[in-house]
Amino acid sequence: MAKKRVIIGLLGTTIDAGVAASRWETWRPTVSLCQHEDLLVDRFELLSQQKFAALRKTIEADIATVSPETKVRHHPIEFDDAWDFESVYAALHDFAAGYPFEPEREDYYLHITTGTHVAQICLFLLAESRHIPARLIQTSPPTRSRHQDAGGYRVIDLDLSKYDRIAQRFDQERREGQSYLKAGIDTKNAAFNRLMERIEHVALHSRDPILLTGPTGAGKSKLARRIYELKKQRRQVSGKFIELNCATLRGDAAMSALFGHKKGAFTGAVSDRPGLLREADGGLLMLDEVAELGSDEQAMLLRAIEDKVFLPLGSDKEARSDFQLICGTNRDLREAVRAGEFREDLLARINLWLFRLPGLAERREDIEPNVAFELAQIAARTGAQVRFNHEAAARFRSFALSDEAAWSGNFRDLSAAITRMATLTVGGRITAEIVDDEVARLRAGWSAKSPGGDDDQVLAAALGRKAGEIDLFDRVQLAAVIRLCRASQSLSDAGRALFAVSRQKRSVANDADRLRKYLARFGLDWDQIAADAGE
Repeated sequence: MAKKRVIIGLLGTTIDAGVAASRWETWRPTVSLCQHEDLLVDRFELLSQQKFAALRKTIEADIATVSPETKVRHHPIEFDDAWDFESVYAALHDFAAGYPFEPEREDYYLHITTGTHVAQICLFLLAESRHIPARLIQTSPPTRSRHQDAGGYRVIDLDLSKYDRIAQRFDQERREGQSYLKAGIDTKNAAFNRLMERIEHVALHSRDPILLTGPTGAGKSKLARRIYELKKQRRQVSGKFIELNCATLRGDAAMSALFGHKKGAFTGAVSDRPGLLREADGGLLMLDEVAELGSDEQAMLLRAIEDKVFLPLGSDKEARSDFQLICGTNRDLREAVRAGEFREDLLARINLWLFRLPGLAERREDIEPNVAFELAQIAARTGAQVRFNHEAAARFRSFALSDEAAWSGNFRDLSAAITRMATLTVGGRITAEIVDDEVARLRAGWSAKSPGGDDDQVLAAALGRKAGEIDLFDRVQLAAVIRLCRASQSLSDAGRALFAVSRQKRSVANDADRLRKYLARFGLDWDQIAADAGE
């Protein structure tokens, strides 16, 4: 059974007008829409204000004359000013919300020729957002002098996926946005590329806070800046990019840096200070190590996010700032909430979009393109091209991609290593000897650190790239187990320490077997962990 064709349109209070017989000599879009032989209209949903009732009745009668099969239904719609965007949109939105659309049985066309420009824009928005599941239909007057002709019409489908050239253009822009967030680095890690795709979409479609987590050196601050630059390219921000490492501030200094102060607010406040929140008005504010904010700053920040207002130190007048917030942390903020160190309501507000950036050891296939990027950056800074010779490239690749390379400092370690090797070159060539010296330096630096380290470092050292495949729920427990194993003399000693409480309730305690099976779940064994501890 063919679907019914339904037109939804506003009464044109000017171009649909006419009461005498001469009206048939002029082009009236609402009537003409029902005169096309190749466009059978089963029903016309006619929207109009009550004060134009006489004109509406004339139009209804004329449609019945030219198209007796078309049923006209009137929908009263009221707004005080046809040029007031807010009231017109509200009225049309209310109509859309109350209309019983049945797209599986009927095809809907939204007539956008009549009404003010404001009304036409509102109808377009309602169709584009699918509040009205319709295609647009636009009518045009006849080009010849015979005004009684129906003129023309054009159907516009807002499903852009049907338009190959437009779809290709959007796809190209999407790829360019993702590449921009990755600084143009041709990354190979599939999970990381999917992450960048999601971040690119969210960055361009939301102004809500974004929370970036991950180990130190994973690139949270750099990603925040690239998000800002991408949004600025798309004209979504007009203000500045403001960045603050919250771990560097305490007390009045933190409040003053963030929210500003009035002269004399505290000892040393010799002049007014606007504060970083006000400087970020219209732009983007990056708060790295946000878990280090004090309780007072957290409370003030929460209000600034929700209400766009805050109170500078020493001021009795609120300041306003409309900024987008990106927060970064390498800590578990939920654990900080449980410990009473971070406000739960603030976490709920900044946790709407949470993205964890993996460490370098979790995406070793991206080391080579990042090495090429670092060398290109050095060439841009110094004007000198630096390259590995064949043997040096093979040695560094073998070490960097192996599980032996902890990369506990993540991309900071890699960038520093490439910079050091490039500086030591003669004639722009990194030799095998230079690589060997750098590998020794990296090994010494990593082994000199605490055998503990943060959870990401512990797991990356033990599991390499597989560390990124473990749920957050298991990460903390497994890291604790690995630390204890490394500090124990044997598998049995480690098992007795781990199960000291539960073993009391067992008639037969086989702690070593329990630990062996637990480690096997993650592809680990005692010999591997003991060997790592001895290096």
